Amino acid sequence: MTMASESDFAAWAAAVSQRTNRSLAGRRITGVRDPLFRLQAAQWGMVDDADPCGRADADAPLDPRRSVGGLFDSRHADGVEAMDAAQAHMPVTAALLDELTRETDLHGVRIAVCLILEPKTAVLLRLLKAAGATVGVFCEPESTDQRVADQLRREGITVQADAGWTAEQAHQGALRLLDEIRPQIIIDDGASFARLAAFERPELLDGLIGVSEETTSGVRAFQAMQDAGALTFPVIAVNESILKTGFDNTHGTGETCVTTMQDILGAHAFEGARVAVVGYGPVGRGFALRVRALGARVSVCDTDPVAALQAVFDGFAATDIDEALADADIVVSATGVRHTIALEHLQRLRQGAALAVIGGIANEIALDDIPDFRSETGCRIRDLAVPDGPVIRLLAEGDGVNYTAGGGNPIEIMDLSFAVQVSAVTHLWRTRGTLRPGLHRLDADADRRIAAVALSVRGFRASHAVAENGYDWTMTRFAETERRSQTQEGQ
Repeated sequence: MTMASESDFAAWAAAVSQRTNRSLAGRRITGVRDPLFRLQAAQWGMVDDADPCGRADADAPLDPRRSVGGLFDSRHADGVEAMDAAQAHMPVTAALLDELTRETDLHGVRIAVCLILEPKTAVLLRLLKAAGATVGVFCEPESTDQRVADQLRREGITVQADAGWTAEQAHQGALRLLDEIRPQIIIDDGASFARLAAFERPELLDGLIGVSEETTSGVRAFQAMQDAGALTFPVIAVNESILKTGFDNTHGTGETCVTTMQDILGAHAFEGARVAVVGYGPVGRGFALRVRALGARVSVCDTDPVAALQAVFDGFAATDIDEALADADIVVSATGVRHTIALEHLQRLRQGAALAVIGGIANEIALDDIPDFRSETGCRIRDLAVPDGPVIRLLAEGDGVNYTAGGGNPIEIMDLSFAVQVSAVTHLWRTRGTLRPGLHRLDADADRRIAAVALSVRGFRASHAVAENGYDWTMTRFAETERRSQTQEGQ
């Protein structure tokens, strides 16, 4: 497969992303002469290796003239191979944790992790265990990579996850992890594990130092708890870090949701397609920018006028959801809000329209309002007859398309997110007993520390400023002009 000569960026990007589960954004690309291919690569966040800026990267640049078949295929590797490959490309988390644990000893801390269980998460668990923490993980069956779960058990990590579990078995597995680990710190996704502890194991909250929350929807849930006076422990809003939201959401989810949908619908599914993006947060924006680069005609729907205005200034038409959905070939929900796509919206869709959730929470599409709807584990696409409406094509059973029908966010992107997680964990442990209950953010220095490491491993660096620039807050532009005039007169 030598795609550059055919100017087929869409097929090449989909193949590389799905095969390797590595990020295209932030990667170097070389050997491309076709201007359209180069433009699309740049729009996806790739750096032209012909650019003289920056040092050589330890990672070889991607060359589209070479066969994609020669790249490591994480989908068909066994558990240890997939985990080792991910760990080889997650240097930021490893380096940062090594640095932080010189300052804060994690030996003996009990950590329960509730995240999508796949190779990148396994790296985080491995690193925390190596740092001396007692670690256990829970995951819902639809988000569990069984080869990873099995391998982690072999490595001595407590795992409560099985791809074959029923909903009730998963519930009991989550409770077992709480009982076994009795966590002092929870790394959470959607605030689900901490709320489970609060509702069904409240006796454990006395020993809970705090929670590190991964997602937008989770931060939203904890904010509601805080507003209701029900948040009795500290929560670090990892999702509020720019190293999480600005990279994981925009580049990670945005990119892999596009390439997973290409894998399901065809590499050129977006070319000329009318696409409605509902929700213009970081995920929706990252998705919209990429499908436009592939030739889609994108409309954006957002209830926030500020977000809608940002979409317009990014070059997208902003419109009401009823209008956009009736005309769309492909619809994606990117809000993390229940019933974003309500039954009345489903009834407005065109016959044969494709519908997916990018990011996602339970029932972001109101499938629970469709009588007799039953989710089918592992189903990537199916025809769904909407009551009093069309037959549509539902992707990934209405769950987050990139992690249920694809490999999830890219390795390098999760390396940044998990670096923020280890910053949050060490902060919680270091400040135990002094951090008040409620939502907290890491300071900007934590982001800068991670970013400096991430730049370095890519062969780039931030600029520098002069040590002394003569700044004086009392010196206005008028006083400075007058001072220069007096100096010149005295010469």
